[in-house]
Amino acid sequence: MEQVSADDLLAWIREFARLVAENRDALTELDAAIGDGDHGANMHRGTTAVLAAVDGAAPAAPGALVKKVGTTLVSTVGGASGPLYGTFFLRLGTALGDAATASPADVAAALRAGVEGVVARGRAEAGDKTMVDALLPAVTACEEALAAGRTWAEALAAAAEAAAAGRDATTPMVARKGRASYLGERSAGHPDPGATSAALLLAAAAGTLAGGSR
Repeated sequence: MEQVSADDLLAWIREFARLVAENRDALTELDAAIGDGDHGANMHRGTTAVLAAVDGAAPAAPGALVKKVGTTLVSTVGGASGPLYGTFFLRLGTALGDAATASPADVAAALRAGVEGVVARGRAEAGDKTMVDALLPAVTACEEALAAGRTWAEALAAAAEAAAAGRDATTPMVARKGRASYLGERSAGHPDPGATSAALLLAAAAGTLAGGSR
């Protein structure tokens, strides 16, 4: 039976940090167009702090590990991204509980809890041109793939694909939340930076979270 361990989750976090570093300038450019221009720098600072907090530490249960990620992001990432990403990981950790490993269904349910936390914290919904536009379709695609009997790796790939499509769908949208909403119609024509970094998060998950399947 497939199981996800703390090591799998740590690999996910490391890969997300790598992708954020790789795309730091691109995220900053996107945010400069419709926001404060600091999303890339903020996310890079936060993920760097996360790696410092979790690497070399005593092995933790999956839930405890991602809770630490959440608290670190809240304390180190500026702007709205810190509370939102922090809430995502804190809710994810709470949902995973104290178990030593988690099934794919458990992880999918925890991802849903994380996204619901982001929705509640940001008071955003699909179509507002936020990270929710990438996260919601991703978790739905993951759940639907598992319900259809697809493998965990296939479900994660479907989630990453849906997140990327959700990111792209934000380009023509007029922002209704966040700094971009101040621009009104001028916010259209640019992909949302938060949705873009959220798509990186799901791409990282697809590349790592099935690594411990057995």
